[in-house]
Amino acid sequence: MEENIKNKIIIGLIVLNAIFFVSTIGSCGSASKLRRERNTEVAAKYDLEEKVNKFTQEKAALGNKLDNLTQELEAEKAVLETTKKELLQEQLINQSLKDEMQKITKLKEALEEDLKEALVKGKSAKTK
Repeated sequence: MEENIKNKIIIGLIVLNAIFFVSTIGSCGSASKLRRERNTEVAAKYDLEEKVNKFTQEKAALGNKLDNLTQELEAEKAVLETTKKELLQEQLINQSLKDEMQKITKLKEALEEDLKEALVKGKSAKTK
């Protein structure tokens, strides 16, 4: 009977050992799965951080480029305004020169008429 009790205790211990062994294996598998998931998550976070850093650098570079282009645009606008003012001045000068030319042409025509009249009077005075 004592032997029977010992056998029952041994069988119970073997069953408990088997249960603990199976639960340990399951726990190890679960821990391994969690470790893989964590490693995957860490790798994904690292990739995202690299992308964020890359985009931040690109944003800064594009911001600098935008600032440079804005400055160039402002400079070009200033040159354009200066050119417009100079063109307007040239147009005013050209108009003034045209007006002067018309006055000179009228004076020339008037002088030619006076000269013709003087020639006609001079010829008629010589013939008399």
